[in-house]
Amino acid sequence: MLRARQLLLLLGLVPLASCDGGLRVNRQGNPCLEDLVTLRVEVVDAQGKVVEDATVTATHVDSGRTITGITNERGVTTAVNEDIGAGRVRVSATAGSKVTAPTEVAWTCDECHCSPEPSTVRLQLNP
Repeated sequence: MLRARQLLLLLGLVPLASCDGGLRVNRQGNPCLEDLVTLRVEVVDAQGKVVEDATVTATHVDSGRTITGITNERGVTTAVNEDIGAGRVRVSATAGSKVTAPTEVAWTCDECHCSPEPSTVRLQLNP
């Protein structure tokens, strides 16, 4: 008897799903679940040559949240991402005893993602 009721209920829903105003599925995906937005950071030495294995540190001015990354063979890291949060972020790098002056990046957020301004930073190590 219970199975008969379930079958009748299911059959009653079929026309609802097949009409123009029926059930819809968003097959385009959720744009809020896309990859994280990142900040491209390049580190160069005093002569402008790229620096591999430099440590890049980004610190949120208000929250103190920090993200650290290491530059690749092109002197670039994209480890700093929107997880740092909205607001002002100071970015600097070190390689051995050499350091860069900090650069400030402003992250602004919408309902899905945060974006840095500027989107690329070039840091130069002090001689």
